[in-house]
Amino acid sequence: MSGEDRPEADREGGLPHPRRVYDLFGQDAALNEAEAAISSGRMHHAWMVSGPKGVGKASFAYRLARRLLGARATDEAGLASDPDDPVCRRLEALSHPDFLLIRRPYNDKTGKLKGEIPVEEARRAPEFFSKSASGKGWRVCIVDSADELNVNSANALLKTLEEPPQRGLLILIVNTPGRLLPTIRSRCRRLILRAPSIEATTQWLMDRHQMSADEAQRAAMLAQGAPGRALALAETDAPALMATIDTALSGLPRLDRAAIAQIAASATRKGGEQIKPITLDFLVADAQNRARALALETGGADRAGAWVEAADRLTRLARESETLYLDPKQTLYAAFGLMQDAAQAD
Repeated sequence: MSGEDRPEADREGGLPHPRRVYDLFGQDAALNEAEAAISSGRMHHAWMVSGPKGVGKASFAYRLARRLLGARATDEAGLASDPDDPVCRRLEALSHPDFLLIRRPYNDKTGKLKGEIPVEEARRAPEFFSKSASGKGWRVCIVDSADELNVNSANALLKTLEEPPQRGLLILIVNTPGRLLPTIRSRCRRLILRAPSIEATTQWLMDRHQMSADEAQRAAMLAQGAPGRALALAETDAPALMATIDTALSGLPRLDRAAIAQIAASATRKGGEQIKPITLDFLVADAQNRARALALETGGADRAGAWVEAADRLTRLARESETLYLDPKQTLYAAFGLMQDAAQAD
């Protein structure tokens, strides 16, 4: 399989990879903070960029990387760079000598993505930062996502954080900060990206992606305002899928087996490749929301634990189903079973 055809762990569905995305919507506050850090001359050596899925974390990271590596700026505010600049072209090709991307690698022997970032990948960071930049500028490493580091790879990356390089920047893209080692979190400058309002994202989808008003509003609502997630959901019949998921879960701890069978059947049909990952994402979000709601109730902390565990197990299942090519139907039945187990323990 050629390099262009290989699946990429940090790319969602059929959307362009973030290194090829130059539009970042709704993150003016984060961009202003980054610009102020650059202007001050006191750029922190490590940033932990967190926020909801599809909010623009990776797009922000590449926007910052382009500027630090010397890409030509445009008249647009917010660290915007000219896509035709050689720096941008080399970043898109992952051939810039002062840039390193750490992510779950593709295994040529098995033809699959690995389930986590192995220690060999993380060890590339200290070696990368030990060298001088090709010019007088910066060296930038993006880890996408740091949630996928195992214990050994996290400890290997910690060496770079403990011995920060001169004019070196490590950007950790994080979906769930609690999964990172405390020693890593404590050494990073935290930047939390918030989703724009549903109304703002709806208008953006209409203006920039020529969606109808109804289609844009449905996608924005399901994505809770996260622009990238809304684009991914718009590629599928997400509203109908969400309604079926709601039906399946409406009687918890009893499951609606007919609704689950409908989802599983859709996932195995031609053109239904996105049904499984979207369903798993919805279930993870649902479990997390239930955990938060219980944690806010008096005496609900213990009950929330079952849903926290369910969200973690669903996240692992989603990753394993992708890397091990598990049967979609069996994966979905297992996922709904985890929701049922959590409801029974609640």
